[in-house]
Amino acid sequence: QVQLVESGGGLVQPGGSLRLSCAASGFTFSIYTMKWYRQAPGKERELVAAISSTGGVTNYADSVKGRFTISRDNAKNTVYLRMNSLKSEDTAVYYCNARQGPLWEYWGQGTQVTVSS
Repeated sequence: QVQLVESGGGLVQPGGSLRLSCAASGFTFSIYTMKWYRQAPGKERELVAAISSTGGVTNYADSVKGRFTISRDNAKNTVYLRMNSLKSEDTAVYYCNARQGPLWEYWGQGTQVTVSS
């Protein structure tokens, strides 16, 4: 059974930091590209960051470059998103995504991140 379980969300003040984790099981994690998406109320889901299967290549949305860092530990089947200098506009539900080719794609259930004073 495939599972992607996000954790680490919560309420944080502007300028603060959080680290999201996504624990994967039920598939060969090490061959999948992993991504973090987010969806704010009333907005479409957007890609935040992506990391290649080996971790050698990463990509970020312009809005988070220099503030967020995606990483992975293939030995632990886990992908992370370190979020620094958080802003109110980062408030959203954050989703973990696993993709391998055009056919294989999985989603987590999401974790809420709220940035507010």
